[in-house]
Amino acid sequence: MKLTKHLVEKPWGRTDIPAQFGDMGGRRIGEIWYENADGDPLPILVKWLFTSEKLSIQVHPNDTQARDRGLQSGKEECWFVVDAEPGAVLGIGTHQDLSAEALRAASLSGEIEALMDWKPVAAGDYYYIPAGTVHAIGAGITLVEVQQFADITYRLFDYGRPRELHLDDGVAVSVATPYRDARSGRITGGQQMVDGPHFQLWYVDDQSQIDALALAGSCWIVPLTGTVSVAHEMAAVGDCLLVRAPAAIELSADATLLIAR
Repeated sequence: MKLTKHLVEKPWGRTDIPAQFGDMGGRRIGEIWYENADGDPLPILVKWLFTSEKLSIQVHPNDTQARDRGLQSGKEECWFVVDAEPGAVLGIGTHQDLSAEALRAASLSGEIEALMDWKPVAAGDYYYIPAGTVHAIGAGITLVEVQQFADITYRLFDYGRPRELHLDDGVAVSVATPYRDARSGRITGGQQMVDGPHFQLWYVDDQSQIDALALAGSCWIVPLTGTVSVAHEMAAVGDCLLVRAPAAIELSADATLLIAR
């Protein structure tokens, strides 16, 4: 089935979302979430993000830290860059190890912005963001985010925007170190990007790759180009399909897509 789009307005969002996603009504949309029509949570949340400004420098807790705070789960995620303006960057990790005291002081003073590792990015880059990673998404980026289904973010620094910061919780769960996760790189063809504790994620650009995966169980299918058909349901850019049982998946000749499980 096609999942329902949930539009989320953000101060760093955009008013020029591509037409395939529908009429945004002139609103400043930063995120599009794909959810069950009945609102029941799924184990995986798929989002598109559209940025015109930097997001806050932030961090997410792991499962244990989240449950200690009365929450159902933590949040780990993977970013796949669909489009990036010249000079676009992602902030992932810090240039050096920071103690809790140093991280708090840098967040309060604004020095944290200069301490972040701002990585130049282009379409086709991907990064897995483990819980505890201090991170931020820069301006001029369109990406797909696949994550644990948890809306939990601790903001450390927000460039003077009048939004709440969460320094106590944020510093407590942060691992402020250089980013070294091997689940990152650049797509060079169909490949598995993530084989992690919370989800698996593949990039697919050929029908033969689908056939070789022999997918079973619930899968989320996110078209990036072209179209994909599953059990007579066709999807294109702007859609997200949830397939709950094995089914024939057919790609158009120009299709590329992400598959999460």
